[in-house]
Amino acid sequence: MLKKISLSVLFLASLFLVVSCSTTKKASKSPSPASASSDAAKKPGKNDIQPYNKVITKDAVSDPGLFTVHKIDEAYLYEIPDSLFEREMLMVTRIAKTASGLGFGGGKQGEQVLRWQKKDKRVLLRMVSHSVVANDTLPVHEAVVNSNFEPVLFSFPIKAFGKDSLTTVIDVTDLYNKDVKPLGLPDRSRKQYKVTRLDSDLSYIESIKSYPLNIETRHVKTYNAGEPPSNATSGAISIEMSNSMVLLPKEPMKRRIFDQRVGWFTSGQIDYGLDAHESKRVTYLDRWRLEVKDEDIEKFKRGELVEPKKQIVYYIDRATPEQWREYIKQGIEDWQVAFEAAGFKNAIIAKDPPTVEEDPDWSPEDIRYSVVRYLASPIPNANGPHVSDPRSGEILESDINWYHNVMTLLRNWFFVQTAAINPEAQSVRFKDEIMGRLIRFVSSHEVGHTIGLPHNMGSSSAYKVDDLRDPEFTKKYGTAPSIMDYARFNYIAQPGDEGVALMPNIGIYDKYAIEWGYRPILDAETPEDEKKTLDSWILKHAGDPMYRFGKQQSGGVIDPSSQTEDLGDDAMKASAYGIANLKRIVPNLIKWTAEDGKDYSDLGTMYGEVLGQYNRYMGHVTANIGGVYEIYKTYDQEGAVYTPVGKAKQKEALQFLQKELFATPEWLLENDIFNRIEFDGSLERIRTTQTRTLDNILDFGRMQRMSENETINGNDAYGLLAMMQDLRKGIFSELSRGRTIDAYRRNLQRAYIDRMNYLMTKDQTPVPAQFRRFVSRTNVDVSQSDIRAIARAELKTLEGTIRSGLSRTNDTMSRIHLTDALQRIDAILNPKS
Repeated sequence: MLKKISLSVLFLASLFLVVSCSTTKKASKSPSPASASSDAAKKPGKNDIQPYNKVITKDAVSDPGLFTVHKIDEAYLYEIPDSLFEREMLMVTRIAKTASGLGFGGGKQGEQVLRWQKKDKRVLLRMVSHSVVANDTLPVHEAVVNSNFEPVLFSFPIKAFGKDSLTTVIDVTDLYNKDVKPLGLPDRSRKQYKVTRLDSDLSYIESIKSYPLNIETRHVKTYNAGEPPSNATSGAISIEMSNSMVLLPKEPMKRRIFDQRVGWFTSGQIDYGLDAHESKRVTYLDRWRLEVKDEDIEKFKRGELVEPKKQIVYYIDRATPEQWREYIKQGIEDWQVAFEAAGFKNAIIAKDPPTVEEDPDWSPEDIRYSVVRYLASPIPNANGPHVSDPRSGEILESDINWYHNVMTLLRNWFFVQTAAINPEAQSVRFKDEIMGRLIRFVSSHEVGHTIGLPHNMGSSSAYKVDDLRDPEFTKKYGTAPSIMDYARFNYIAQPGDEGVALMPNIGIYDKYAIEWGYRPILDAETPEDEKKTLDSWILKHAGDPMYRFGKQQSGGVIDPSSQTEDLGDDAMKASAYGIANLKRIVPNLIKWTAEDGKDYSDLGTMYGEVLGQYNRYMGHVTANIGGVYEIYKTYDQEGAVYTPVGKAKQKEALQFLQKELFATPEWLLENDIFNRIEFDGSLERIRTTQTRTLDNILDFGRMQRMSENETINGNDAYGLLAMMQDLRKGIFSELSRGRTIDAYRRNLQRAYIDRMNYLMTKDQTPVPAQFRRFVSRTNVDVSQSDIRAIARAELKTLEGTIRSGLSRTNDTMSRIHLTDALQRIDAILNPKS
């Protein structure tokens, strides 16, 4: 009976289900033919995928390349081949055009590796980081991946698929029209100018161009800003940005590991996969991919020069004036001798670009071409940036930016540094062959940057000062072992040193550095395998100053042997020669700048150049006081890395400054010049010159290094107290004999008291730990150092000396000055609450 009931229940349940389904179907009736045709005619939704010809219409202007770029009215669409999804691409953001005070054209604002990725009905643009890595064969690789999730920069609905279904179309207009921060104004500028938001109504895409390996985008961004650097009444900043998206090689180049004993531009990563008890930063060289052809390997092993698989080629911008093209080319190909040291011939060459008729599609923005860009700009400079693969350091492309007014800079340097002995520089209009030779020099220097070399500011100190007066020596070695130093022109050479070289060439260090960075080590399979060979090349020249690298110091100079704009191994001797030449130039400035019908602006400019050069000499000398030499070494080399400048040299430096600067440099006071260029200013100009150096001597970091040196080395050091006593006695030397104190010296003495007040009341802003390796400055807690105690003692001593000096002088202005000085000192020592 139970069995029968159960079957009945099941039957009824089944019947109910059938009835229910049938009822449901009745509720949603089948569409009538009329309504079906209406649905078919309904337009697809905004984000629905549509047929290709509905999206890429006949009105589209298409530009094939890495992606095909379609422009329809004001919209831009990318057609991305499926083969390029998941490939890594480098986005380099630069300023293309800018407002006054807001950077400069060509200035790089940021780099970001990107990856295009398909996800359902959307395309994602993801930001890839290569800063943290581990080999994918190691267990730790998974942890690195999990802690390095790639953020999504932008998401695009798929508009259509290509006709062959092997491409995907997306609209990228908003990527460049909206405020996507990595592609626009960087945060530091936004904070500086108090940017509030992007004004989308005043922002637009200028152009997007596609090339085989890159896509170049120009877009104008207008930001509302509280403190714009110019055009303040607009309350806005408009800037044209350039975004270069470059396809990275599928197979990264083999790295070469960096060594700080050889200067190089670098890339780096934190590697968690090393056989060490900590994560370590691996740093590797930025360099071009120069490889030996398979058929030339045996020749290379025999020591024969071979051409690389792919040469480094620089094109000269079509806009470059004809008379300078050959000199720029020579500057590029000057580096061939350095690459020959690395085993390659014709490794670097210069070419003219094709004409518009020969190749209308040729463009300097094409990543396949490295170009010396000639820019019609008032900026007196040139620079050589490069684009490198962050995974390997491979340089992919480099453009040298050559600003028109760099010629003005070259003229001014050459005039002020060589006119005393060089008739070709005794004018403000140089012959074309002279200017051409200067252009060649700058071209070589900038190319050095584009092949991987930074400034080597320690190079010029390798030569003895008097060797730079020797024609035979300088013709063989130039004025420095490296053209990458700022060893401009030979200001040391004196009248009678005819035939002496006036500028550097590709030198011994340059050839050595290129060989170290570029010579293939064929029997090494990994970068680590190369290290023993690379170390042996360094040790072969250890201790030879011609092969030394000295970094460029920023924020101050600690190592006096690694300075900008200096020459020779002795700053005092070199500067004495330099000043002797300036004393020969000043009386001739009017004659050498004269031209009928012309005003005196060139005279004012060249007098300013003389003063600037004089200030450089003072800086070179000052750096010896409290200076510390930095000579990079490893455990297998003897001797210290850091060595304080010797006591005698530090004392000599201070004595030089007392004689050449603090004793009024009257040779600079040419009234015949002043009454042609200004109605006032000579008194203030000397004060400013003296105060700059005085403040540099009494720098917190310098004083702390002197104190520390004395603590460690005792009487062998030039102590802080001794230096302060010598400085005070020199600056107030009139007091001991009751001599008249003239206006120049009164200004200097007041500047000294003001600086002492600074030492007593101010603190040093410390350099954050993350920036210590970039900034040359000693951190010091002033209140807990000896600085204020010694400053107070010196002020008290000076107070007593002034009281005694008052009784020795009969000059009214001197007495007024000294009385005022006493009151200033009392205000420092006994400040009112």
